[in-house]
Amino acid sequence: MGSILSKSSKTDNPAVGTKRPRSEADDETTTTTTVITEESTSTTADNDDSAAGTTHTTTTTTSKKRYKTAKDRKAHFEKERTWKEAKVEEKQTETRPPNTSADKEPRYPKRKVALLVGFCGTGYQGMQFNPGATTIEGELFNALVKAQAISKANSDSPKKIHWVRTARTDKGVHAAGNVVSLKMQFPHSDQVMLETINQHLPEQIRVWAITDVIRSFHAKTNCDSRVYEYLLPSYAFSAPIAKILRDEPMNESDMKIMSNDSTIVKYVARTTDEEIKEKEAYRITPEQMNTFRQALSLFKGTHNFHNYTVGRQFNDKSNNRYIIDITVGEPIYIDDVEWISVKLHGQSFMLHQIRKMISMAVLIVRSGTPLSLIEDSFESTKINIPKAPALGLLLERPVFESYNNRLNEKRQQKSHSRLEFDSCQDTIDEFKKKWVYSKMFEAEREERGFDTFLTSVDNSFTDDFKYLNPEGVIPEECIVMTKHSQQQQQQQQQQESRTNED
Repeated sequence: MGSILSKSSKTDNPAVGTKRPRSEADDETTTTTTVITEESTSTTADNDDSAAGTTHTTTTTTSKKRYKTAKDRKAHFEKERTWKEAKVEEKQTETRPPNTSADKEPRYPKRKVALLVGFCGTGYQGMQFNPGATTIEGELFNALVKAQAISKANSDSPKKIHWVRTARTDKGVHAAGNVVSLKMQFPHSDQVMLETINQHLPEQIRVWAITDVIRSFHAKTNCDSRVYEYLLPSYAFSAPIAKILRDEPMNESDMKIMSNDSTIVKYVARTTDEEIKEKEAYRITPEQMNTFRQALSLFKGTHNFHNYTVGRQFNDKSNNRYIIDITVGEPIYIDDVEWISVKLHGQSFMLHQIRKMISMAVLIVRSGTPLSLIEDSFESTKINIPKAPALGLLLERPVFESYNNRLNEKRQQKSHSRLEFDSCQDTIDEFKKKWVYSKMFEAEREERGFDTFLTSVDNSFTDDFKYLNPEGVIPEECIVMTKHSQQQQQQQQQQESRTNED
């Protein structure tokens, strides 16, 4: 067997401690290799080198040039990587089909933007995407694709363009102002894009403005609060009218009165056209207006709204919501019918919360129930509060106060505008009159939503609404049993039993 010993030394190595100027020769090293060959029957050597004990010395010189500049290092790096790039190219050729000029889509500049939108929710099954359903977002997304604001490659999924809405709305609910954030491409100027998008939208859906936002903007989480408007006719405050309950319908138009047991149903005669006209002539009294405002003011602040939504236990922390302000406007008149506008400003609202708040305030006024019932509804006792009709609800606008203040602090106004609806408020008001308020009034006359709502409450044959009484007491028979109330009842029974034992 042979053994190899290596020793490395610099050529022209100076004496120890001697200093001399550095030269180009320092960039080269000389490697001396000594090979000692021993007798071996298993190796084959040249004729002159087959003798045992013969020593050969081979000197090789390798270049290790130092690259002093970044440019030289980059050039050397690219030269050494050519074989890797060839492999990557080969791999891409194998996995990707060749692109022809016909398949290539033009590339346009892209920006993170917020779309300020408004819509009439009549005929749509809510704001948010829902496969198989006709929604506002579905219409808006398709219009953006047709306007080339969304590329064909991204037209199959809103997630690809980081689509986020500020607030969702239920079926039939309108919005004068809402915001959608996304990454949008611009084949044309902002104004041309705005006009093109609206051309591809139905008239009851409008984009008010396209506003540039910062990259980290999120339409939902950056929203500080929301302002809703609820419109209701003044005859909702008229005195309750009890009708005759029947086990069988007398006419096809008779109205069903449901109970907690789905097998038990009663029927009452539907309100006639003459009776509707009498109701529409009703005018709210100053005393009723004052009580209504007082009732709604009790909702301001932070409270546990577990009774004003569905499927929530009292101890669920998400029930705590902060209501910033509630204002009740003076009556307005549309076709000789008096309507009341309520503006509600809150950080966030739960499902059906606003409709149940309006319902509670209206029922208290028309039944003469003390206002203390509202404060009691924030406690652990669970009661059934009916929902006011959805047709009166309107999302007025989301508020981005913190985001706008952040722009002021960072002085980014030059590239990013404040996110607000003030600049297009006149256009929004015209849209509300034509598409929102008019649809509300038409829907009420055709569907009689408020009349149906009040008739079902006035003629309920269950114990659910017995809390509407002059004493303001919540009877035990109208308390809804929940897991939390059952636990409280068990704890109370255990304490009572311990007290009796003592």
